[in-house]
Amino acid sequence: MARPTVKAVLLSPQRTLGDKPLLVVGPSLGTSSLVWTQAGALLGDDFDVVAWDLPGHGVSPAATETFDVAELADAVVELVDSIAPGARFHYAGVSLGGAAGLQLGIKHGERLKSLSVQCAGAKIGTPEGWLERAETVRTQGTPVMIQGSAERWFAPGFMEREPELSSRLLHSLRDADRFSYAFCCEALAGFDVRAQLGSIRVPTQAIAGALDSVAPPSFAEEIVEGITSGGGTASAATLEGVAHLAPFEAPAHVAELLRSLITWAESAGESAGAGK
Repeated sequence: MARPTVKAVLLSPQRTLGDKPLLVVGPSLGTSSLVWTQAGALLGDDFDVVAWDLPGHGVSPAATETFDVAELADAVVELVDSIAPGARFHYAGVSLGGAAGLQLGIKHGERLKSLSVQCAGAKIGTPEGWLERAETVRTQGTPVMIQGSAERWFAPGFMEREPELSSRLLHSLRDADRFSYAFCCEALAGFDVRAQLGSIRVPTQAIAGALDSVAPPSFAEEIVEGITSGGGTASAATLEGVAHLAPFEAPAHVAELLRSLITWAESAGESAGAGK
């Protein structure tokens, strides 16, 4: 296996990085940094918001071989080091981006200041289901996923309310590299960190959409239970009227939850520093 390469998109205003807390945000399978554009704009005056795209999605180059979610987390750290070497950062990810967040908490906890896992779980779906999807997309291309994804991604009525926005996001799926998408499916097939949640020590929030059929609120509760049973700090929130893409469907609510978490983590970090 080779570590995939991911590229960044700056969502906050252009300025020198480092004066404000760094928030790195990760996407859902089949999407791009567009998922985070609105929430990023709401947070961009107070935080440096940097999104990353999955391999073969958005601005990131296609993957040429298989990888797992832990290697995706390694790639995120590598990306951060390319823009702010050694920096500690806040992280928020949705779906596969959230799975990568859990791996960051497990494997790179010393780099994180806070973690927001959205519309994700410590295990998502079944290996068989993901491998079947990988094979379908590899042979038929990503457009075959558009109808099913639209049904999973958005709560009823969202596409009617936001036709242009939802259409742009579905174009991200259509334009994604089919082989990279399949590799992402295979990474999810092998992803199960339920037994490792207790090792996460960074302040964590798990956000679920009440209407999410992929990662229902019980998944967020499982994450919180796993982390707190190991002595960590975590809380769960369920957003009403939201399906699988919380930052896209409810950007203001997600920005508010993130602002609370980051502000709390920053002040806790300062207090800990002052006590040394």
